[in-house]
Amino acid sequence: MSTAYGPVPDEEGENVPLALSSQTHHTPRISLRRESDASSTEFRDQLEVEPFDEKGDRFRDDPRLEDEAGDGNEDEQGYAIQPPQRLRSRQKSRKILAILITILAFAAAIGVLAASGYSAPTFGKSGNQRITMDHVFNGTFNAWSKQLDWVKQAADGTFSHINKDNNIVLADVHNMTEETLLVDSSKVTDEHGNRLHWQSWQLSSDMEYVLFKTDHVKQWRHSSFGNYWVHRRSDSVTFPVLTPSSHPTITKCVWSPVGHALAFVSKNDLYVITEEEMHSSGKPKSTRITTDGSETIFNGVPDWVYEEEVFETDGALWWSPNAESIAYLRSDESAVKDFKLQYYNPSNDAFEVHQYATELDMKYPKPGTPNPLATVHTYTLSTQTRHQLAWEGEMPLDNRIIIEVGWVADNGLLVKEIDRAARKGNVVLFQDGKTQGDIVRILGKEGEEGDDGWIDHGQNVIPVRGALEGYLDIVPNEGYNHIALFSPINATKPIWITSGEWEVTQISGVNVEKEIIYFMAATPSIDRHLYSAPMPTSATEQYDQTFTALTDNSSPGYYEAFFSPGAGYYVLGYRGPEVPWQRLLETDPGEEPIDVLLEGNAQLNQTLSEFVRPIITRQTIESDGYEINVLEMLPPNIDTSGRKKYPVLMRVYGGPGSQMVHNRFERDWHSYLVTTLKYIVVVVDGRGTGFKGRRLRNPVIDDLGHYEVIDQINAAKEMAKRSYVDRKRIGIWGWSYGGYMTCKTIETDSGIFTLGMAVAPVTNWLYYDSIYTERYMSVPSSNQDGYIESAVNNVTSFAGDKVDFIWAHGSGDDNVHYANSASLLDKLTQEKIRGWRFRMFTDSNHSMDKRQAYREVYEWMTDFLKEKWGVGGKIHH
Repeated sequence: MSTAYGPVPDEEGENVPLALSSQTHHTPRISLRRESDASSTEFRDQLEVEPFDEKGDRFRDDPRLEDEAGDGNEDEQGYAIQPPQRLRSRQKSRKILAILITILAFAAAIGVLAASGYSAPTFGKSGNQRITMDHVFNGTFNAWSKQLDWVKQAADGTFSHINKDNNIVLADVHNMTEETLLVDSSKVTDEHGNRLHWQSWQLSSDMEYVLFKTDHVKQWRHSSFGNYWVHRRSDSVTFPVLTPSSHPTITKCVWSPVGHALAFVSKNDLYVITEEEMHSSGKPKSTRITTDGSETIFNGVPDWVYEEEVFETDGALWWSPNAESIAYLRSDESAVKDFKLQYYNPSNDAFEVHQYATELDMKYPKPGTPNPLATVHTYTLSTQTRHQLAWEGEMPLDNRIIIEVGWVADNGLLVKEIDRAARKGNVVLFQDGKTQGDIVRILGKEGEEGDDGWIDHGQNVIPVRGALEGYLDIVPNEGYNHIALFSPINATKPIWITSGEWEVTQISGVNVEKEIIYFMAATPSIDRHLYSAPMPTSATEQYDQTFTALTDNSSPGYYEAFFSPGAGYYVLGYRGPEVPWQRLLETDPGEEPIDVLLEGNAQLNQTLSEFVRPIITRQTIESDGYEINVLEMLPPNIDTSGRKKYPVLMRVYGGPGSQMVHNRFERDWHSYLVTTLKYIVVVVDGRGTGFKGRRLRNPVIDDLGHYEVIDQINAAKEMAKRSYVDRKRIGIWGWSYGGYMTCKTIETDSGIFTLGMAVAPVTNWLYYDSIYTERYMSVPSSNQDGYIESAVNNVTSFAGDKVDFIWAHGSGDDNVHYANSASLLDKLTQEKIRGWRFRMFTDSNHSMDKRQAYREVYEWMTDFLKEKWGVGGKIHH
């Protein structure tokens, strides 16, 4: 299960496995003017640094909309009072008073959930067109974005693109209209003169060669096969890396960071083509580095579970900065047990007949079963020697995971290992070509984490050179993730670049020349803002933590930044809460600073002005002494007097380290439910979720499905206290980990939820993969009770006289296996529990990708909601 969470495919076009994705003088462009998705309440985390809080924008909705789509019980009361064009001062004062009284009444209702200091939503005009299911799925509300492909081999600020003739050209941020031809695609041909139809390309470090990939065949989430070709720019000669085939065998190709040597992996063995060979007149010869590659031995590429849960990429080889050595991971999954997936129809037509199912065999380690045995090796090009790395105190191979490998200097390699339960770990340094390393940092309770929680992992190490040479890493600092500089590279204690009760989410760029670090931070936790900080200049003097905000952190904003290789320029992406936009900016603007609007989504702005919009608030509540984030979506012109009662659907994910309450722009199925069906949608990020520190994350350890469920129930009970909420129509739904949370919440039989919908749920953690599960639940032998309690076993709560419950699963789900739902079905059958509904979507994976299944899931759930709840608020007499 990836840490980049996106369980529901309509979120960001990214389907994560059990997924359980301006400078201060530039004012961010307000896309919607008065109409906004910005927080309508002030959102404040408990931060030590005052500048990191911010206030929400306000927005308005049209009172006429309430009467246009209801259940026949709609009334005339509204909250957007349009005054006459001419008013005497006395009449105007009374009208203003009426408005204030109305707003205060609404604020009181909202305030049940909100912490003190929050302001109430205000209202105003929007369009009157209703959101339909077609609008949700046909791209009506899609936000467009552009991508600048930086070329690190050229001068900083150079980027590439494909022109209308399909040629690869280079341009510069200072003159974006002037193009320089890099490759004439008509000259990229095979040995018979046939033009190659390539899917991707890479430029060598010296810009003399270009690598092309053809015949792409997808494997797992990140990995694929392909035929690779090298094109020499000097004479336009193109030759294959290996003889091309209809079933490509190459899974990874990487240029050296200096010159034009090439490392690649074929049939799980590692090869290299040296610079000398690349100059040969004929086809260059490759040197085979490993010889034991097989279906179970992987060299230079990860096996399935390491690709999915550890590296989250398709490669496991790393060139040294000076290109003299290659480090690579070798994993042996010989002892990992097989899992078979059956597919009944490989076509896109459900009416095609296939008499026999096909099977996919994959190695899939589950909790308590053998993991791949991973070791780290190096290969030195000059001597053509390879070595396995070792260190005193190394963990046993069958009880350790290599979570990160990275070069921190030309002669310095860093390796991180943790135990299977992610409670203990070491950071090991190898210097000067030595194969015996030294432990320089300790991870876990007795080390950097300093508590009983799990050790998070990520690929965060960045080598730096300057006044102080060393490397940057993201490390817990008093319970919050912050940037640490380790200088020199064998340092055991860091210089803290950042600190405080907030978290750094990413090191975005490093400007070596100006010695500046750029990073994204969750300030507050539902936002992402861009900051810069100077690099320390002395290891002995006290470092003065000074941050400069490069985005407007005085108002809600969720940004992303893509820096040029030298960090002289960046593409700033604003992702919400207003309509997204992108600008190209300069980190050190001169007299004519670069500030180019790449995408403004003007059409989306126009589209949104024509449609009704939900009232969105973001706030915090307290649950068992923990401050948790809540997002609430209310129907336009909701009647909060209590005369009408509205259903509440809680949307849940809740996986460890995840986040669903945020300030990103969204128009999706939930917007349809709120604006057209007049439901209230609530999202709660409870204990275990991310970006608010380890204190909120750690309680769920060894006990998944317990505290997260309590927080959902507590929030639902608070919602039920509101006069305008229908106590008999409170439901919960989720996908993946959210499906698991739905099942566990229904299982508790709390009496608050009357409806549940789950898609692709985990029902027993023994069915999921080992590396993800054991990180949060330990190995089963040391937490037997925890695994039993975390499973969905109390099936009596699913009876039709207690709850309206439906769930769905794809039979071809290679992530959360169908066995999870098969087990739950079996338990319900054995215990004679009836009244629920289930659908299997044939051959669909975790994202419901086969034969129109994805939309059908939402149509099915929509019909179920309409059947059980009807449309709109209901008047109770």
